[in-house]
Amino acid sequence: MDLSKIKTLIDFVGRSNITELSVTEKDVTVRIFRMLPGQEAAAEPAQMAGLTTIPAQDAGADMPSRPEKTYAVKAPVFGVLHRTPAPGEPPFVAIGDEVEEGQTLFIIEAMKVFNTIAAPRSGCITHLTEIDDAVVETGDLLAEIA
Repeated sequence: MDLSKIKTLIDFVGRSNITELSVTEKDVTVRIFRMLPGQEAAAEPAQMAGLTTIPAQDAGADMPSRPEKTYAVKAPVFGVLHRTPAPGEPPFVAIGDEVEEGQTLFIIEAMKVFNTIAAPRSGCITHLTEIDDAVVETGDLLAEIA
């Protein structure tokens, strides 16, 4: 798919009422998302070339089986989830780890851009997704922090 087609698709999404568009041509898929009013965009600068920091979605949920409030960390974008900084290295976090707000939990690779997913709050990791080096959809549960 050439750049002019992609720009046309971006312009279309910007002018329309849709918030997400996915187009596949040959073996290339382009997904375009539009932020709704009230949604926060990534505001932290990237520390490495090609690396974008996206704040993880933070949704509090009272779980009946857990006495304290947990916060769901959901995938903010579609892409390939990486639980480690590089192949062969240990994962960013494990169940039971204490994390600080802003600490890197995952990387999601989308269209050759590596987006770091940061902890929305400090706490203890109580749940982690089993997905690693595979595709996640926007809104998929990645972790829970208590």
